[in-house]
Amino acid sequence: MTRAHRAPMRFLYLLAVLAAAVPASSPLSAQLVIAHRGASGERPEHTLAAYERAIDAGADFIEPDLVVTKDLVLVARHENELSDTTDVASREEFEDRRRSKEIDGQLVAGWFAEDFTLAELRTLRAKERLPALRPANVRYDGLYQVPTFAEIVALVRAKSAETGRTVGLYPELKHPTFLLQQGIDSVDLLVAALRKEGLDGKQIPLFVQSFEVAPLERLDRLTDVRLVQLVAADGGPADEAGMTYAEMVSESGLPRIAAYADAIGVEASLVVGADGRTTGLVAAAKAAGLPVHAWTLRKENAFLPPTLRKGATEAATGDFAAAWTLLAAAGVEGVFTDDPALAVPLRRSALP
Repeated sequence: MTRAHRAPMRFLYLLAVLAAAVPASSPLSAQLVIAHRGASGERPEHTLAAYERAIDAGADFIEPDLVVTKDLVLVARHENELSDTTDVASREEFEDRRRSKEIDGQLVAGWFAEDFTLAELRTLRAKERLPALRPANVRYDGLYQVPTFAEIVALVRAKSAETGRTVGLYPELKHPTFLLQQGIDSVDLLVAALRKEGLDGKQIPLFVQSFEVAPLERLDRLTDVRLVQLVAADGGPADEAGMTYAEMVSESGLPRIAAYADAIGVEASLVVGADGRTTGLVAAAKAAGLPVHAWTLRKENAFLPPTLRKGATEAATGDFAAAWTLLAAAGVEGVFTDDPALAVPLRRSALP
């Protein structure tokens, strides 16, 4: 997710306090486990290896963030800027592709997927985005290519057949308005891809998400897939000047979302507030007919408050279970996590 790099510290800071109020035997409902960029806590994100690892761990959905190549192929990267997650910066043959672009109001320098053909992109290799926090993942640097959306669909189908278990897809369109301004219609490309793959229908285990509004409204007109409006704790959608996410999830704003979307995907701090109590957003959203999926739950101490940390380093695993318990007790119907292997057993143990 575009804003997921900001650890939900405000939400997590008082988790330990609130966790103490939730009995271990509390009969929580079964939340969807959504593998955030695959099992990105165990493998470099947005690789087929990360997605397969997540499926093997029991994730219900895998989440590919979609960007577009110069020759209009949907591929999976967290951002259209490539240097954080590939070896492009070390490739002399692409040195002249370095650019500066204004994306959603921010100046970004680097190498961008839309400036590379698929064949060129295939020569790059994925690397771990957070090597200091996930040093074990660095051993996989250089092994994996950037996958296409079609390859991800094929993997999900193969693994579903292998396991006998339905695995869903939860793609996010990255910066669709920016790309449209560059002459690339990622909404149209996704609609065509979904139809080609036979994935257009609410009975299909698939959600499409975006932080923007107009792309979801277009998708609502063009497809029958389930749509998710992403909402951050701060700011607003890049395609709606003057609109804030706070207004969107207000009592009057939620019914407007429900007119085109089937759920909301919210930053965790919007579910549990700074006072350690549930905010009421889940109840308000459900009253408007919108299930709530929360993002993003990670295991490392760096993403947890002091009260939930274990061990002496930022990279050590903290009290992931307490964080999961709080989100589940708040009533969310899905949780985005980098660590589905930790989340799936917790979801099972919470069943009545």
